[in-house]
Amino acid sequence: MRNWFWIFTLLCSIALGCGDDQSRQTKQSSALRLAVTTSTRDSGLLDELIPIFEQKWNVRVDVIAVGTGKALRLGEAGDVDVVLVHARDAENAFLLAGHGVRREDVMYNTFEILGPPDDPAGIAEMEPVAALKKIANGNHRYLSRGDESGTHQRELLLWKKGGGRPLSDEYIESGRGMGATLIMAGQMKAYVLTDRGTYLRFKKKIELKPLVSSSGDLKNPYGILVVNPNKHSSIRNELADAFVDFIISQRVQQIIQDFTVDGEQLFYPLRLTNDD
Repeated sequence: MRNWFWIFTLLCSIALGCGDDQSRQTKQSSALRLAVTTSTRDSGLLDELIPIFEQKWNVRVDVIAVGTGKALRLGEAGDVDVVLVHARDAENAFLLAGHGVRREDVMYNTFEILGPPDDPAGIAEMEPVAALKKIANGNHRYLSRGDESGTHQRELLLWKKGGGRPLSDEYIESGRGMGATLIMAGQMKAYVLTDRGTYLRFKKKIELKPLVSSSGDLKNPYGILVVNPNKHSSIRNELADAFVDFIISQRVQQIIQDFTVDGEQLFYPLRLTNDD
């Protein structure tokens, strides 16, 4: 009889343990995994948007902030459900390779070239390609993110248009996100390419100012992509689609338009319809 008691106790413990494991797995699977660029995270916009989605869907959103290249690789590996990035050629390649099943335009802002207030290279108000060439020819210090982010990819495109990036020791790669790179550039008194939103967030922490900002080459559109669930069984496709629908909804597009830092608009929605 005593043996049966211990067997019964053991079976109950196993059952309860399995129940705990199942509860933990259910709780873990309730999270939507979102890869975003560091510039998006640093802007503060997601702090406004994600709590609304989490409350509506009773779900946790786990944000992974990396460069665009790394974000797309996370999607390719099935480590995230949704990717929010800003490098259209790379996004198109992601879709063509079958890693994504949906892409939507979200918003845009602009890139800027910042530099020391005294502008030793004399690039103020120049076109971006000409400005970078002048920085290179004068052997002025330039700080690149060097991390395959959307900002870095745009920078490389601009260098390519100008004949190639400089090979001098004054061309330095931070390997960091946009916010950290701006801090470093300020300390080094270096020129740097940044998105407008991150600059507005960090401008009080750095002694750099926008010198080049008006050009079609500096428009910076963002897209959101759903990772292909047919390649990875872990993808929460229904929830991912719901998040994309949420981001391009009129309510959220209006929040994006109204989002400001120090009274200045950071992003411009691409899906907002103004029906009078």
